[in-house]
Order: sequence, then C-alpha cells, then structure tokens
Amino acid sequence: MQVALVHDHLAQDGGAENVLRMFQEIYPEAPIFTLVYDRDRAHPAFRKSDVRTSFIQKFPGGVRFYQAALPLMSTAVEKYDLSGFDVILSSASAFAKGVLTTPQTLHVCYCHSPTRYLWSDAHTYYKELRYNRLIKALIPFALTKLRQWDRAAADRVDRFIANSRYVQGRIQKYYKADSQIIYPPVEVEKFKIAKEPGDFYLTLGRLVAYKRYDLTIKAFNELGRPLKIAGEGPEMDYLQKIAGPNIEFLGRVDDKTRKELYAKAQAFVFPQEEDFGITAIEAMASGTPVIAYGRGGALETVITGKTGLLFEQQTVSSLIDALNRFWRSDFDPQAIREHALRFGGGRFKDEIKNFVNKSWQEFNQ
Repeated sequence: MQVALVHDHLAQDGGAENVLRMFQEIYPEAPIFTLVYDRDRAHPAFRKSDVRTSFIQKFPGGVRFYQAALPLMSTAVEKYDLSGFDVILSSASAFAKGVLTTPQTLHVCYCHSPTRYLWSDAHTYYKELRYNRLIKALIPFALTKLRQWDRAAADRVDRFIANSRYVQGRIQKYYKADSQIIYPPVEVEKFKIAKEPGDFYLTLGRLVAYKRYDLTIKAFNELGRPLKIAGEGPEMDYLQKIAGPNIEFLGRVDDKTRKELYAKAQAFVFPQEEDFGITAIEAMASGTPVIAYGRGGALETVITGKTGLLFEQQTVSSLIDALNRFWRSDFDPQAIREHALRFGGGRFKDEIKNFVNKSWQEFNQ
C-alpha cells in the first residue's frame, strides 16, 4: 500500500503540524505534498522528510508571504500528481482535501475544521480584514468562488475523520458528509505536576481576536488577580493597552518555560471557542484545572468539577462568576492528569492506522 501525505502548508509549528508528524511516524516512507515549506518555521522533524511543494514555493517571497497567493491555492493542490499512490491521507483545514486522485485511490481526510473563513467564521473574518475599502469590497466575491470550490473539493474525499464531535457536526452541515471522530494527538507525556502551584493564573496561545484574550484581561482587571499571558500575535499591542498592572505579558516562551507555567498556574483560562483545544489538554496533563468557555471542543475535554469549570456565556461577567466559584483545593491534580493522558500520541497513531487499514479493505471490496 503506497501512501502519500497532503498538508495545507508547512509554514509554522502548531497542532495541525503535530498531526502531520504523527502521520509521518506511522508512514515514514510517505512523501508530503504541501503548498509551501518554511524550513526555519516548521518543526525540525520535517527536515528529513520527502517534502514536495507547489509552484507557490518558487514565487519571490512565496514562502514567507504565501497567504497572498490565496486565489492560486486551489489550482496548486490540483496540480499534485498523486497517480502513483494507493492511499492519500490529508491533514486539512483548507485546501489539502481538494487534491485530484484516480478512481483506484482512497482519499482519507483528517479534517481539523471545514475552512473557517469560508463557512462558520465568514462574517467575522470579513469584519476583521484590515484592507482598504476597494479591496475589502472585492473580497466577498473571491470568497464566494472559493466556497464553491471548497464544497466541490469535499466531495472528492472518500472518508472523513473529524478531530471532535464539534467538527463532526460542521462537516455534516457544510459538506453533508459522515465522519469518524479521532481526537488529535497531544504530547501529554512531557508535562509534569508541580509540587506546589504558584499564585498566578495562566492563558497561552497565539494572540488573535477570536481567542478572546480581551475577555480574560477585562475579567482579571476587575478582580485584580495575577495573570500571565504567554504568546505573541497581531492583538499584542491592543491587549497590552487594556491590561492592568496585575497582568504580565511573557511573549513567546520556550518549551521548558511553557511546562513550568502550566504546572505552576492556579488554573488555565480558556475563553475561546475552539474545534478541540490542545492547550487545555496540555494544562490538564500538568495537573492544572481549566476554566473554559462551554462551547466547542472544551465540552468534550473539560469535566466540570473534576478537571475544571465551564462558564456558559462568552462575557466578562460569566468568566468572573466562574473565577469566583473556583477553588484550587477542590481539584485533584493526579486525576486531572490521568484524564489528559487519554489524548496521547500513541492512542492517536493506533486509531489512525486502524481506520486507514479498515477503509482500504472496504474500498477494495
């Protein structure tokens, strides 16, 4: 069985890229087809891989500014020649699912989410665009064309895997397709429980608008409790302007510091609606309770009263209410960690391999 891996783009190191690394460990001989490959920003593990990029890679500035090539991406993925492979395993939140395959080729797509800016977040995405009025007025027409392509691309997939029940529902709504849930891998083994927690709360991740760090900052401004924010992103300047003296911005932190922060925090604050939520699992793997907005993937990972608390509305007052109900002594760090261990990489690789093998057998019947 000849396998090829397809990924949207290798220009960062996040949760989707961790999924791809697991795929590579299952199928070490499989080449990776991707729009662009940024060797410096991608995980070092891919430097030994057979990475095959699209024509966008050759554009001047194409690697660093690949987003500018958005109108060409659908064509770029359709040009991958996958005719020599039996199974295509794609890791997709955008274009990777749209590859062209032969009738004899099985395409299994691990869907991180139906493309957010085309479907569930289309209106929010448009409002947050920072272009001049003329360009912004033209963008909806381009998105309509991409939306049509995306829906047709989904029909090319033979088997969908969803990374949560939440995403499974969106795959059904937007693509009218069934899917199997396999939760993404989290490197839970590398996190440890601290002997004693610190006196601060923690939130961590890329500082972008939808993650609602502004909500957390406003709540902690009102309560006056110490909060550490780790990460960087386009919202950094705005968030720093609205933050009180009790809030500390750490910027991007290394793995050692990240692990220490998770373990020492009183609680990890997770105010956003995510498809799954890997940072919440990492915090729980450190024995730290999570205070999360009760939507999206958090409903599948945070157990109220055992591994954390959920707040019902994405508002400052609702988050403050949860923080006032929270007592660290109500939670057992070891029980929290044991729950998080369910989401490890070994489990993920076994489930993926079994699903692909079963799908290949059924495909050939």
